[in-house]
Amino acid sequence: MHKVELLAEAFNLNSLKLNIENGCDAVYIGDELKHFSISELKKSVEYAHNRDKKVYVSLNKIPHENDINEIKKYIKSLIDTGIDAIVVIEPGILNIVRDVCKNITIHLSDQANVTNYETAIFWYNQGVKRVIVSKELSCEEIGQIRLKSPIDMEIEALAHGALFISHSGRKLLSNFLTGKNANKDNMINSKKNSLVEEKRPGKYFPVYEDERGTFLFNTEDLCMIEYIPELIKCGITSLRIDGKMKDEKYVAAAIKAYRKAIDTFYSEPNAWKFDPIWLEDLNKLNNRNFTSGFYLDNPNKEE
Repeated sequence: MHKVELLAEAFNLNSLKLNIENGCDAVYIGDELKHFSISELKKSVEYAHNRDKKVYVSLNKIPHENDINEIKKYIKSLIDTGIDAIVVIEPGILNIVRDVCKNITIHLSDQANVTNYETAIFWYNQGVKRVIVSKELSCEEIGQIRLKSPIDMEIEALAHGALFISHSGRKLLSNFLTGKNANKDNMINSKKNSLVEEKRPGKYFPVYEDERGTFLFNTEDLCMIEYIPELIKCGITSLRIDGKMKDEKYVAAAIKAYRKAIDTFYSEPNAWKFDPIWLEDLNKLNNRNFTSGFYLDNPNKEE
């Protein structure tokens, strides 16, 4: 049986160290290295590699024509730090990454919306080593992607964190309200916004917006700690803990709980039993309801 990777988001050098100390196998760093300089990233990679851990950097840019040269320089600086993989969102950035360094490992962001094996194989044939599948998939569907895809193609999936029903990598509200390209200018709309349902006035859904995009209807957090065997057995290579809207202590505590659950499974796969203490530890950190999302039941399936 394959050994699943436990992956978690790092916000800065301190949270990267905290994540590794609490048991993650790899960390990923969000777009633009908001809290990392290139020199800090290099130190982070050295720290991780000295402990046999990996570091991935997400590059969720949708470039305009005049961005290309700067992006090439930026990618070169990332690769020079020794990172283990770059996460891309679209084919242009994929081509640039391959041109700058033919040997760097490439992952495909969930914003590329991989929902079937044909799409997964297409990206694999373009040089993508790992596809991060969409959050709308069931374990059964992921299992089919695993079964019908090349054996060395990796599959990453969200195990814990904010579950956005509607999501865009572009800052839609900032673009609209300011008339400027928010991704390019690194602008964030600081005003609070909500959506209201027409037939239920007074029922508000908050709209979150940060450097990663605009997020709608984020009412629950995904939590799959009760279903670790199902996730592993469907062929997922890497289980991700997402840190959106959380702090570094939350992420570290979540890593610790999932580390216990995963290690317990591998110690006795056939006798694995969920320990309620793991969920109690997570509930101490959380102020929203937990959900298993689409994993256990495909909502598109006919009754």
